[in-house]
Amino acid sequence: MTATTSERVPVAVIGAGPTGLSAASLLARHGVPVLVLERHRAPYPLPRAVHLDDEVHRILQAMGIHETFGAISRPARGMRLLDGAHRVLAEFLRDSPYGWHGFPQANMFDQPELEQLLRDTLKRHPSVTLRGGVEVTAVTPPPHGGTPVEVSFRDEATGVSRTLLADAVLGCDGANSLVRASIGSRMQDLATAQQWLVVDIRCRLPLPAWDGVHQICDPQRAATYMRVGEDRYRWEFRLRTGEQPEQLTDRDRLLALIAPWTPGIPEDELHVLRTASYTFRAQVADRWRKDRVFLLGDAAHLTPPFIGQGMGAGIRDAHNLAWKLARVLTGRASEALLDSYQAERHRHAQQLIRTAVAVGAVMTGGGTGTALARKAVLPGLSRLPGASHLVLSAVSPPLRPGPLVSSRRLGLPRPGTLCPQPLVPDSDGIPRPLDDLLGQDFALLATAPLGPALHALVRALDARVIHLHDPRRQQPGTGGAAHRADPGTGALVRWMGSAGAVLLRPDRVVLGTAARPRPGSTCGDDLAAAAAAWAPMLCSGGRAARGAMIVATESRDGG
Repeated sequence: MTATTSERVPVAVIGAGPTGLSAASLLARHGVPVLVLERHRAPYPLPRAVHLDDEVHRILQAMGIHETFGAISRPARGMRLLDGAHRVLAEFLRDSPYGWHGFPQANMFDQPELEQLLRDTLKRHPSVTLRGGVEVTAVTPPPHGGTPVEVSFRDEATGVSRTLLADAVLGCDGANSLVRASIGSRMQDLATAQQWLVVDIRCRLPLPAWDGVHQICDPQRAATYMRVGEDRYRWEFRLRTGEQPEQLTDRDRLLALIAPWTPGIPEDELHVLRTASYTFRAQVADRWRKDRVFLLGDAAHLTPPFIGQGMGAGIRDAHNLAWKLARVLTGRASEALLDSYQAERHRHAQQLIRTAVAVGAVMTGGGTGTALARKAVLPGLSRLPGASHLVLSAVSPPLRPGPLVSSRRLGLPRPGTLCPQPLVPDSDGIPRPLDDLLGQDFALLATAPLGPALHALVRALDARVIHLHDPRRQQPGTGGAAHRADPGTGALVRWMGSAGAVLLRPDRVVLGTAARPRPGSTCGDDLAAAAAAWAPMLCSGGRAARGAMIVATESRDGG
């Protein structure tokens, strides 16, 4: 049975996995109504992804769920590299539980719990509708470009097929993406695929194993072990050439595989939740957008698990696109802003994928000779000063120069990098995470008075200004001694370096910087001059467009 409907929505999200749910939540917080279409009525019940870093935890903060996620996740202590006989080659421990973004650097969790949390979050947004039990059968962009996009789907309970129209469609429908096929995009291989067996086990008794990630650097049987929750554990074993998964999933063989981690644990306490054979792929789509149809998450890229960035990359996609799409749909920015999505995310994802491939090769690749070299080199490496920080620190690279990322590097915070998030006092002197003070849109951190051109730019972007006291500058009435700033503000000022102001995008990426002025002067002419290139892209219509013109004029005339 087929039925036609005239239903029209601003945004249709195809797929209610972590990427699609994150995109819907972020769009809703920017005031955009969203319809999410999903084949399953409930979260997929078995664990898949198990790790998010502190940067992605910060994105959960932007959705308002960071505290709840913190309650269902646990920080990872560090990493051990072991040989095939489980002898420790190197150990890397985290000096501090908190990273650059104000959260634990490695967060282990159960994916069904996170997905349920994300679904529950949507209930707080009346503008979001999650429609489960439907299968999307076609996504059809207009033949000559533009909008609306036609989305056809079938209700699996009734068999009725319907069609709706959307001003934008987000393809968050996974590795076998129908949306990707609809825009003629193809996956490009960045490395040879590998077959691995993933095993998830629940055990009420704590396993007598070191409480961190174990990487078995054995080319004959590479493996990874990690504790995911209070009673959940994950193993991944690389299959040998010609080996079939069923050869390893017999219970006796499975228990033998995990035996090095489970001595003294009664067999009846080890409850197998899932065994699954996975093809670990390193792929990126050649095209992420056609007009108002976009690819996100596994539809756009597939990452080997060696640095734990698969799910996080999809949530980063959502964070990057949501504010841009919201700005365009609400008439505050030009369509050209959407060109920056693939320009920024494609290269970023590709670099992470290549890093994962390289790390996997270093830890598990090669033959006997390579294994002997690892055994000789890794112990010394782990003892080098700063080695743990280098190995365990966030791996997310800065955005490369593009439409919204300047190539200027003058000793200021580099455009395309992420601002740190320390605790900063609010107006009542209560320490709060920086992003809580910055709000959801553009923000400016300043240690110097703003000049007229920078004021115009702030008005054009409707940016929130946070004035920071620079402890390096003397304050009146202090008898020549610098006022002692709180640690969080001091850390921000040190990060700003020689900048008097730093302009942040809604995703907390540095958009531009202004040099610190001479005493008694204002800052911002250099930032306003640079803004003349991208302000028209970000500011469209009404007051915003006039503000952008003012910025360009004042910077051209020298402020």
